[in-house]
Amino acid sequence: MDTPLPGRHNAITDVAGVRVGHVTRDEPGWLTGVTVVVPPPGTVGGVDVRGGAPGTRETDLLDPLRLVDRVDAIVLAGGSAFGLASADGVMQEAYADGHGWPVSAEDESEVVPIVPAAVILDLGRGGEFTHTPTAEDGARAWREAVAGPVAQGSVGAGTGARSGGLKGGVGTASAVVNGVTVGAIVVVNAMGSPCAPDGSLYAVRSGLAAEFAAVPDANPAAAQAYWSALAAAEAELRAGMATTIGVVATDATLTKVQCRKLAEVSHDGLARALSPVHTAYDGDTIFTLATGGKEAPTDLDLVHLQAASADCVTRAIGHAMLAATSMDRTADGGICLSSWADSLTTKVPG
Repeated sequence: MDTPLPGRHNAITDVAGVRVGHVTRDEPGWLTGVTVVVPPPGTVGGVDVRGGAPGTRETDLLDPLRLVDRVDAIVLAGGSAFGLASADGVMQEAYADGHGWPVSAEDESEVVPIVPAAVILDLGRGGEFTHTPTAEDGARAWREAVAGPVAQGSVGAGTGARSGGLKGGVGTASAVVNGVTVGAIVVVNAMGSPCAPDGSLYAVRSGLAAEFAAVPDANPAAAQAYWSALAAAEAELRAGMATTIGVVATDATLTKVQCRKLAEVSHDGLARALSPVHTAYDGDTIFTLATGGKEAPTDLDLVHLQAASADCVTRAIGHAMLAATSMDRTADGGICLSSWADSLTTKVPG
């Protein structure tokens, strides 16, 4: 096995043909958004849902026993179940662009776009409970999806995210192993902590090519303040108030069954970066996309690909936490959360 290295942008878009679009709603009264992953036509999809309180769309269709195997887009959004409306806009844009599963033998323009989705619960964090992503937000995310570098932190579906007692967000990472590229994009809104007891990030231990070399260790004062904040955050939790969702993409040729297995193994990446995961309060969901740009891997190479995908999920969570920015919305009733970076300067009272 070759030593895995990050792709050019260290992002899911290092997988050829994959594009990402963000819509961020952070105007007064809002703190939510949409992130859309758009693969090339013919991409095979899979999913694995492990959280106890998921909010999803079209996940049953991705079961290996179901007919449809191609995916036109994956939507990650805030807004809890209300945010699933954003997938309607993506579906309409995909249809307008001619993407979808054919449903007519006579008219090839009659297609139904396949747009699975998952959401996080960020309701009310910007101040207004009813301010949630709309179909137009989803449509705009599709139109603005691009290849190349991907914005991270408090953007898109991660705009109103939190993780433990800290500000969460969107992160991405990639790896090239045995000539195959794999990448992940993750929205971190977990009940669990991204931090070890000393306040350092779990995810930095999985870095490739010294990507986290400049990340400082947390000091004891910051750690103490963090755990106090986490305890307060847990006291507010209800079922569905958390969730980590994401997409793993690869240019390997995989079957629908193999995509499902890739999603299952990718969940290992959550466990390496967050503790605990898959709780009754979380809706943890990972989608997978295989574009087929490269040949089908051998059995052993497939294992290497699965391991790299889990590591990409872990590293993406680390990038999300590092890129997140502190939010102070107490004036209009929203959240007040420090980012992990800002927590380094936190002083314990007294």
